Amino acid sequence: MTGFVTLDGVSHAYGAATNAPAVEGLSLEIAEGEFAAVVGPSGCGKSTLMKLATGLQFPFKGTVKVAGEQVSKPVKIAGMAFQAPTLLPWRTTLQNLLLPLEIVEPHRSEIRRKRHEYAARAENLLASVGLRGQGEKYPWELSGGMQQRTSLCRALIHEPQLLMLDEPFGALDAFTREELWCVIRDLHAARKITVCLVTHDLREAVFLADRVFVMSARPGRILVERKIEIPRPRELEVTFTQGFQDIVHELRGHIVRARQ
Repeated sequence: MTGFVTLDGVSHAYGAATNAPAVEGLSLEIAEGEFAAVVGPSGCGKSTLMKLATGLQFPFKGTVKVAGEQVSKPVKIAGMAFQAPTLLPWRTTLQNLLLPLEIVEPHRSEIRRKRHEYAARAENLLASVGLRGQGEKYPWELSGGMQQRTSLCRALIHEPQLLMLDEPFGALDAFTREELWCVIRDLHAARKITVCLVTHDLREAVFLADRVFVMSARPGRILVERKIEIPRPRELEVTFTQGFQDIVHELRGHIVRARQ
């Protein structure tokens, strides 16, 4: 298999290899610059897939490659955002954005010398998601949607080639969630970054993705790969069309069968 992100025949269990596997015989391929979404029943191993692809876990069987290199340590070219923004409350929004640069090389060695440059990059990121001028505010001064936008910016501050999103909008209200769909849609279009989105929201997956992968019940593997041929750029109005709803219902049918 070839691709920017490749999992080939991967099996993984937490704890000992003899424990019940979270994923088994899992194979998928994501092309460079592609927006992929992964859906499936609760507990099917979607988050495990994300951890394997970023080097936070390592499989007992099979291979994981990112950018042609086998994953044997945390992947530095990846950025990650989760359902909870996990912003440090004692740091301002700008300071929270700069945190990865204080940890990840080569930025860690350069942040003192380039702090003004990095701060300008952070301010530009905030402006790109509608948070211009909010850098000096603390997380508790921001709404949930603003905190999640900040989390996305933090995942992008070190200019990763791969963005992994684990239910990033699940805790938000419907209107804020749809606003952030458009934010991530625009970020992907502007940066041509490879994105893998793990989500339970089928509308979200169909609106954002080039391809949707449906996982089986635990132990997880890929059951269905669905290409989304809705033209880009996509506006929210497309979610009300019959063609869009047909794809959502098709995916829902796959997940219902996966749970049986």
